[in-house]
Amino acid sequence: MLRFYRTPPVLPWLFPKVWWRRPVTDKTIFLTFDDGPIPVVTPFVLEQLAAFNAKATFFCVGENLERHPDVAEQVLAEGHVLANHTQQHVKAWQYMPAEYLHQVSQCQAVLEKIGAKHTSKKLFRPPHGQLTWRHLRMLAPEYQVVMWSTLTYDFDASLAPEKCLDKAISITGPGSVVVLHDSLKAERNLRYVLPRFLRHFSELGYSFKTL
Repeated sequence: MLRFYRTPPVLPWLFPKVWWRRPVTDKTIFLTFDDGPIPVVTPFVLEQLAAFNAKATFFCVGENLERHPDVAEQVLAEGHVLANHTQQHVKAWQYMPAEYLHQVSQCQAVLEKIGAKHTSKKLFRPPHGQLTWRHLRMLAPEYQVVMWSTLTYDFDASLAPEKCLDKAISITGPGSVVVLHDSLKAERNLRYVLPRFLRHFSELGYSFKTL
């Protein structure tokens, strides 16, 4: 299986308004978690983040927010950011832009009902990293699209946890936007990778901030 742990350089060139990594002047990493919130796994993530005084951005599926508002509220209460990952984790390539925007708007309504705050633009990450120019043009006035510079593949059950960790560490540095998943599919690798990743970079003097 071909895995693109690091974002191919051509993509930031083609989509310069999308956030792939962030400019920093210090040792800052931006941890992000996709597909939650859910019981057990998301609270585990919060426990690990708290142990290292780390903050993160959670890209949430609207249906999970509706099912587990108590978990979402815990994320906010602990100083993290909730952001948009569509209502039903849909693939952009299967939806016309207007239909896709409706999915995004549904999720945003749930986020705001729970009390998620945003800056001038709302943060949005497309499921599976799928997006087209047409979708992006429709989203751009209201949403800041966020991709990543480090994809850990924690969701890949065929990937050994040790390999997942080693690869993630090797391609992460100042300004990296790192993707992990607070999902059942990723739970095995996540439980191994997250505490060790946090410890490794904390010992090197890094901090972890929200986007």
